[in-house]
Amino acid sequence: MRLSSATMLALPLLAAAAEGPFEQYKAKFQNFLGSFGAKAPIAETNQVPIVNTGKKPKKVTEPKKVETLTLAGWNDSLFTSIKPESTKPEEWLVLISGRNNTCFGHCDKVEAAWKDASFKFAQLPSSPNLGYINCDDEPVLCNSWSASTGVFWAIDVLPPPAQTDILVKRLNLTTVTGQDIVDAYATRSADTWRKIDNDGWFHPIHGKFATWGVAVPLGYFFWALNVIPSWVMMVGVSFLSRSMM
Repeated sequence: MRLSSATMLALPLLAAAAEGPFEQYKAKFQNFLGSFGAKAPIAETNQVPIVNTGKKPKKVTEPKKVETLTLAGWNDSLFTSIKPESTKPEEWLVLISGRNNTCFGHCDKVEAAWKDASFKFAQLPSSPNLGYINCDDEPVLCNSWSASTGVFWAIDVLPPPAQTDILVKRLNLTTVTGQDIVDAYATRSADTWRKIDNDGWFHPIHGKFATWGVAVPLGYFFWALNVIPSWVMMVGVSFLSRSMM
């Protein structure tokens, strides 16, 4: 049987038409199998299941210890760990704060920032010792140092008779944050902090009042002036003036 040329040309077209639907369904079936395999991953046999024990995770860090300085013990707190042969100063950062009597309630923000800074200092590989003075609780100490509230003292302690340098800085009490305190201490210098004159009157270690031994009595005197009502002072002045006449 002989096929015409037209018939020979039509055979591939018929074959393609016959294979078309089959190939279409075959491709869909393969895609279906592929998507099924992607949605059902094989579980790893060595995977350790996570068990919820109900315990809270431990804190990564604790706040750095803050030493409360007092009139009776501030000197020991600063110098106890200093060895006589030390040549590198031991760094302290002290917050001078207060409540209603000395800071008039304006130190709440800086106290919150100070607490946050103690956590940040604890995370640093090298950070200063932290100290705290509340002038409501230690009015004589603050007056003997002539220290105002809401300021920071950066103290570089060296064994006597070496000079102990003190830098003072006040931050914005309404906007201060813990990071502000850390940054201020990290960039401290005589240009950005005020240096207390070592030979001045009120330096707590080398000042004239301290070396003469009258810093604490003066602290009591200035504290008494603040405590005694003004009308009592006026009566006293009036009495003295009349007695001298």
